[in-house]
Amino acid sequence: MTRAVRDPRSTFSPARKVRGLLRRVPVWSWRLLMAGVSSRERARFNTDPRTDVDYVHDIPYADDGAAGHRLDVLTPRNTVLHGDRALPVYVYFHGGGWTSGDKSAVTKYCANQASGGMVVVNVNYRRPPRFHMCHVLHDANAAVAWVRSNIGRYGGDPECVVLGGDSAGGQIAALLTAATLRPELAAHYSLRPAVAGHHLRGLVQHCSVVDFSVFFKSGFIMSLNFVRMLLPPAGPARSRIRNPFTTPESIERLKTQAGFMSPIEWLDERFPPVFVTTSERDFLYEANVNFISRLTFHGVPVDTLIYQWSNANTEHTWQQDYRYPESQEVYLRLHDFVRKVTQRPADHASHETRASGLSWDDGSPGPAAVGGQP
Repeated sequence: MTRAVRDPRSTFSPARKVRGLLRRVPVWSWRLLMAGVSSRERARFNTDPRTDVDYVHDIPYADDGAAGHRLDVLTPRNTVLHGDRALPVYVYFHGGGWTSGDKSAVTKYCANQASGGMVVVNVNYRRPPRFHMCHVLHDANAAVAWVRSNIGRYGGDPECVVLGGDSAGGQIAALLTAATLRPELAAHYSLRPAVAGHHLRGLVQHCSVVDFSVFFKSGFIMSLNFVRMLLPPAGPARSRIRNPFTTPESIERLKTQAGFMSPIEWLDERFPPVFVTTSERDFLYEANVNFISRLTFHGVPVDTLIYQWSNANTEHTWQQDYRYPESQEVYLRLHDFVRKVTQRPADHASHETRASGLSWDDGSPGPAAVGGQP
């Protein structure tokens, strides 16, 4: 049974604050750590490139020449196998705690998805702390606008789009989905959604930062400065949390601002079907379980793949490492998920779904029954 992990109540005693600060990872140390990890990830995750996929790299989706405004398109080479019908489009945003990472680290991951019969768009975006969440969300929306206007040339269907991402990239995908469906959230970011909501057919989440309330838990690995970093420089909440020893009142103000970046706060029945993968070893496990519970509450179709602690390979964002059998299971389930949520009515009658937990409207097990080791 899937359920949230209980955490101790936070207090504002000086001793608890100091212990919490020592346990948390500040932004600068995270960036330093990720700078060394990124190059190793690119080498480790991208060995043995797939030869059954065509690659087009570094396509600009904005006209400023910035590296943060480029994307890759990956297509299955033998498109004859898929007939004359345009392929579904999977738009993917890499992780890295918002401050780090690059699309190049997930090239092999994206190729593995393209080989399953979809056009994959692998997106870079401008990163904090120089930029904030409004910039990131506008970049993601601009990438989807590029897809709407151009993906047909690569054999993709601009009306069958699935968004996805890992860690911070998952938050970007989920928040853009919410902003596309919730005018009040789009207005907060002065965003004009690039596509109609019904063209977003699904959402994929790998160990994602989908519930910002975990940042406010005592002892959570990432500090509140991550939340502050994502706010505009002149934002009232950001200016009031310069000192880590903040008051309960300033924390509440920060929570209000964080709510606009927390996808779970914007869930309702309009969300498309969601595929969530996480594990008990993931430090964002609680956030993902909370997200699943909220999706279920709103009646949103959700498929889950949740590994137990005994699966040693399943640390945070293990899905990028294709060598793990657990990652291969994710890919198979993801292919089935995309196939199901993007099929046309005529296809539905002739296609037999292989994945368990995907026939949400026919009495099959819901998300709470899918957790654990497959």
